[in-house]
Amino acid sequence: MLVWSGVLSLLVAGVSVAGLADPDVYAQETRNWATQAQGQDLGNLLAVVVLLVSALRYHQGSQRAGLVWLGTLLYLVYAFVVYAVAVHLNQLFLGYVVVLGPSAWGLIFHAGEVRAGGRPTPRARARTVAAWVLIATGVMFAALWLSELVPALLTGTVPASLTDAGLWVNPIHVIDLSMVLPGFVICGVAALQGRDHGLFWMAPWLVFSVLMGSSIVAAMVLMTVDGAVGTAPATVIVSVVVVASLLAARAYLTPAVGPDP
Repeated sequence: MLVWSGVLSLLVAGVSVAGLADPDVYAQETRNWATQAQGQDLGNLLAVVVLLVSALRYHQGSQRAGLVWLGTLLYLVYAFVVYAVAVHLNQLFLGYVVVLGPSAWGLIFHAGEVRAGGRPTPRARARTVAAWVLIATGVMFAALWLSELVPALLTGTVPASLTDAGLWVNPIHVIDLSMVLPGFVICGVAALQGRDHGLFWMAPWLVFSVLMGSSIVAAMVLMTVDGAVGTAPATVIVSVVVVASLLAARAYLTPAVGPDP
């Protein structure tokens, strides 16, 4: 896991720094979409730190760190699917693909190993709060995307977010509505019911929420600096989600009894 994380971190850092430093990388994108991509680049650098620290702590015996590591891989899979399919072909394209592969295979290869080590044993209140944070986040963002998409589909118009980003279809809508947001809700409900799969995946999804939300906040700040208006409400809402997810993850990963190595 340490070698895997080290190589993956170098790849992610290299691609992300190039996206931030080289204006040619996003030269074919609209200003809106390029700024969002650079916000994702900043989020990726945070993810690199989390990936390396969690891999080291897991190697040292912390089972909770393995769950954080899985959540970071969930974030990288999501982020690099978007890069690979929704950014014009550029000099970093193969880098996007190379990062996506090990991120996805890391989840597949190591989820069973981490799960075999046991799941968290949080206090009942921490489990309940964490579950409702995931459920509320999933429902809120699903309602947000559908409030944009459904009227557009009924009227045959194009949502403003697609026009601003210069996209035909927003892959974020696709991934969120088909996989991520249902995953949040299913995991939260399963955890409330005491089901093992919900209790195991709770922490990785919360870590994903923190990292993804942080990249969105970074993008909103960059857009504001670039002169965009009306970004404050979204920035505040997503910041609240990040803080709630972080606090919920911390509480959930704190065992009710017994030390964690």
